[in-house]
Amino acid sequence: MALAHDAPKESFRLSMLIYDTRYRAITIQVFVLILVAAFFAWLLNNTIENLAIRGKEFNYGFLWQRAGYDIGQQLIPYTNDSTHFRALLIGLLNTLAVAVLGCIFATLLGVLIGVLRLSKNWLVSRLMTVYVEVFRNVPVLLWILLAYVVLSEVTPSPRDFKAAEGVEPAASMVLGGTVAITNRGTNIPAPLVDHSLGGFEIGGIPVNFTVLAFIAVMIASFWANARILTAARLKQEATGDRPTTWWKSLLVLFAPIIALSLVLGLHWDIPALAGFNFKGGILVAHSFTALLVALTLYTSAFIAEIVRAGILAISKGQSEAAFALGLRPGRTMQLVILPQALRVIIPPLISQYLNITKNTSLGIAVSYLDLRGTLGGISLNQTGRELECMLLMMAIYLTLSLTISTVMNFYNKSVQLKVR
Repeated sequence: MALAHDAPKESFRLSMLIYDTRYRAITIQVFVLILVAAFFAWLLNNTIENLAIRGKEFNYGFLWQRAGYDIGQQLIPYTNDSTHFRALLIGLLNTLAVAVLGCIFATLLGVLIGVLRLSKNWLVSRLMTVYVEVFRNVPVLLWILLAYVVLSEVTPSPRDFKAAEGVEPAASMVLGGTVAITNRGTNIPAPLVDHSLGGFEIGGIPVNFTVLAFIAVMIASFWANARILTAARLKQEATGDRPTTWWKSLLVLFAPIIALSLVLGLHWDIPALAGFNFKGGILVAHSFTALLVALTLYTSAFIAEIVRAGILAISKGQSEAAFALGLRPGRTMQLVILPQALRVIIPPLISQYLNITKNTSLGIAVSYLDLRGTLGGISLNQTGRELECMLLMMAIYLTLSLTISTVMNFYNKSVQLKVR
C-alpha cells in the first residue's frame, strides 16, 4: 500500500529576496529604509562638521539663559529677566490662545454662513456668497494687516475718554461702561476672587487651583447636561413623548458655576481712566485681536463651503421624510441633516483647523509674539542658534498638528456609520 508524503519544503536561497514575490516587497522596503537612514546620517554629520568649522556646537543650553526682552501679552508671569525657555512657553501659550479661539469662532461662523448660503431667501444666499468669495480670495496676511490698521487708526485715544470742563468726552466705554477700546488696545474686566484656592508650579508653568476648579465645574455641568439630553432622547424614542428639559439644562449649566463664584467671592476689576491711560482690568493687544479676527473671517469662508458641500451630499429624501413627519426646517437641519453631513464635513474641517494653527505664525507681521515671534524670532536673533530654534519650533508645530489630527480623527470615527 503506497503512502502519500508531504512535498519537501524548498530551502531558502538569497535569490528569493529578489525573485520571490513573498520576499520582494520586504527587500525593497528594507533597502529604501537603509537609504533614508544613510541620507539622514550624512546630513547630520555634514551639519555637525559645518557647525564645528564656524566654532559652534549643537545644544539647547541657551534656553536657560536670560531672555532680556519684554512680551506685551502673556498668560503666565514673565519678565525680561526670565529665561528663553520661559519666553518659549509664553509664545506657545499665545499661539494656542489664538488657535483655540480661532477654531471655535471660525467653526460657529462657518456653519452659520454655510447653512445660510443654502437659504431660499435670494438676498441672504447672495450676501453669504459675496462674503465667501471676498474673504477666501484675498490672502490672509492682508486681512491681518487691515484688521490691525483699523483697530489702531480708527479707535480713539485714551484722552478722548476724558471729559473736559463742561464738555462731554469724545468717546465712551461700551458694554455698560466695562470695556474701553482705544488705539493702544482693548481694556476688559479682569476676574478676581476673594478666597483663592492657591496653586503650584510645574516646569515653570503656574497651576492655579481656582482656575482648575472653574474648569472642572464647567466640564461637569456640560457632562450632566449631556446626560439629561440623552435620557430625554431615549425616552422620546421609547414612548414618543419628549420630556421638558430646558429648565433642567439651565439649572445644571448655570447653578454650579454661580454657586462656586459666590463661595470664592468672584468679582470684576473694571478698567478705569487714570491719567493718560486706563488702569486695571486686562489689556488685550490689538495684534492679538487683529490676528484672531482675520483668521476667523478668512477660515470661516472655507468652512462655510465645506458645510455647504456636506449638506448638499445628503439626499433630499431625508429632508422630505423629516417634513412628512412634521419637523420644521430648523429642526430638520439640526436633527437630521447636520448629523449626517458631519461624516462629510469633519475630514476637510481637520485641515482648516491645522491651517489656523499654522497661520498663527503670521502674527509676526503685526508684532504678535507667539511661538514664531519668541523662539523663532527674538530668541533666535539674540542667541544665534538658528538650527536649534528652527528644529525645536518645527517639532512643536508638528506636535500640535498631530495632536489636533488625532483628536479630530477620533471624533470622526465616533460619527461614522456603524456597520452591524
